[in-house]
Amino acid sequence: MPRFHFHIFDGQDRRDEDGTELPDFQTAQVEAIRFAGEILKDEAHRIALGKEWRMDVTDESNMILLRLDFSAVAAPAAPRSSGWTLQPVA
Repeated sequence: MPRFHFHIFDGQDRRDEDGTELPDFQTAQVEAIRFAGEILKDEAHRIALGKEWRMDVTDESNMILLRLDFSAVAAPAAPRSSGWTLQPVA
């Protein structure tokens, strides 16, 4: 079974030296998104506006297979343009 590594970069380099065995890349992709969501939720207080947060998913040879980026950028106050609205996810 292939081993995938989930490295976090958020002002500190947190490298996943052990990795996780998963059946395939699709499973690793879903796991990366789930894991990133947990980290962002649990550490929201640490993610300041303008700071970038990144997760690289690599294989055993350290080849980057997937990269997740997250950043929060303050936008100037302006009225929302018409034409679209956010809809809740069912």
